[in-house]
Amino acid sequence: MNGHYRRTTRSLHWLTTLLLAASLFAGAAQASGTLTPHTAEYRIKISVVGGRLGTTLKATDSGYVARHFVEPTGMSRIVAHGEIVEVSEFAAGDDGVYPISYQTNDTLAKGDPRADIQFDWNTFKASGTVNDEEFHADLDRIRQDRVSIQYALMHDLLNDQLKTQYELFEADKLKTLNVRSIGTRQIDVPAGKFTAIGIQHQTETSSRVTTLWCAEELGYLPVVIEQHRKGKLRVRATLRSYTPGH
Repeated sequence: MNGHYRRTTRSLHWLTTLLLAASLFAGAAQASGTLTPHTAEYRIKISVVGGRLGTTLKATDSGYVARHFVEPTGMSRIVAHGEIVEVSEFAAGDDGVYPISYQTNDTLAKGDPRADIQFDWNTFKASGTVNDEEFHADLDRIRQDRVSIQYALMHDLLNDQLKTQYELFEADKLKTLNVRSIGTRQIDVPAGKFTAIGIQHQTETSSRVTTLWCAEELGYLPVVIEQHRKGKLRVRATLRSYTPGH
């Protein structure tokens, strides 16, 4: 059960799904093109396991820092112990979002996998540690980590620059994500009712399809995150609460 929880939460940081940065209150959204600092909480259901996804986004001197965590709740804590914590520092410019550093610590999965990666876009290299072992990789282009990809999508939606492909960096894999819009619909979640645009992404070799339902009036905050595998719903996260930050 723990392994299944770990695999499915990877797509939630678009975020994982996020996931997950805009205001729920009139006048709280910042100027066009900028992300809004926040603290948000989502209810997650992964198959029969229930959990909580929390996200925070803070502005820094160089850009932003985002922290996402996933933990089981209620009776699910009997079969799933621990939490997943991911932190990404990134900057946003005219060409979009680019990561500066990324850390993950997963105590839900066997072996407690962890990583600490730094990105150098002057040399297009990534370096750091993965499970306490040194790690170095050459990057062929700007690639997002599993947290920054969510904010890259939001930033590009805010600036009407959504691309059809995004590049994702993971310590052992470089992936291309195909992205498309699937129209709008009315969304009713604990945080409120919204008109949301559906943004869907999938890697070329994966049967997993992740959909973000993003509310334009909230700065394209994903209010629902869904993941289907082979046509079957595996993961659903719904926005419960939001607190604006600074």
